[in-house]
Amino acid sequence: MLITGAAGRIGTWLRGGLPERGWAVRCLDVVPVTDVRPGEEHLVADITDLAAMLDAAQGAAAVVHMAGISGESTWPAISHANIEGTYCVLEAARRAGVPRVVLASSNHATGYTPRPGSGLLTEADAPPRPDTYYGVAKVTMEALGSLYADRYGLDVVCLRIGSAFAEPTSTRHLSTWLSPADTVSLVDAALKAPSPGFSVVWGVSDNTRRWWDLTVARALGYEPADDAEVYAEALIEAQGEPDLADPVHARVGGEYTLAEFDAENFDPPAPRADIAPGSGVR
Repeated sequence: MLITGAAGRIGTWLRGGLPERGWAVRCLDVVPVTDVRPGEEHLVADITDLAAMLDAAQGAAAVVHMAGISGESTWPAISHANIEGTYCVLEAARRAGVPRVVLASSNHATGYTPRPGSGLLTEADAPPRPDTYYGVAKVTMEALGSLYADRYGLDVVCLRIGSAFAEPTSTRHLSTWLSPADTVSLVDAALKAPSPGFSVVWGVSDNTRRWWDLTVARALGYEPADDAEVYAEALIEAQGEPDLADPVHARVGGEYTLAEFDAENFDPPAPRADIAPGSGVR
């Protein structure tokens, strides 16, 4: 099984947990993995290099695609790494005959979706509504996954990952946290579920305050074990009770929907046609 982004935070969790569940791991990242573990294969390659990805995918039982820019950035950077990269991963899997791909989508694919007033938000209640360029790339990831499932017959599972950290660090995470152990369990379920076809599932732990429904994830075989509520008292003491009317808590994408994530905070301004380069006018 090939893991892209194996040197990253989630990739490292998977490298630690999936072998215990019976998976032989082939690691790929654009940088070398520093904490090499017994039995791992290691490749250094760029996911946007289709030839390299095709070589990496040979003989793999599945691909778990975690590589890419893990937050908002400029459009050229996001479109290259996160959109072109996803295409190369799926196309390499198709050409190499890999039957299943697990894609790291994100809650930011539907970030402007309002938090439900009551009950839990299903995947069907949260169609694409991205909050950033990053979110657009995740929408595109899901669309590409759907195409490769329908046209080429791959099993493709898209995980709309919440807040994947070692532990919650904000009161929003009391709802959105995905623990390291549950991350491994979710990916393992996505790899082992019989004939999932194309599926989009929320990636979140069994948090008392979660607003995402886990019915579809559980149907794959996911059994979350962790709950962010054990961190609630300390976080609320430090940060106060969450204001559910605040966009950080009222929208799926949280702070990614705020003005600080406007494009001009990431993309440099386009040059003005009426000002000559080098004129000193800005």
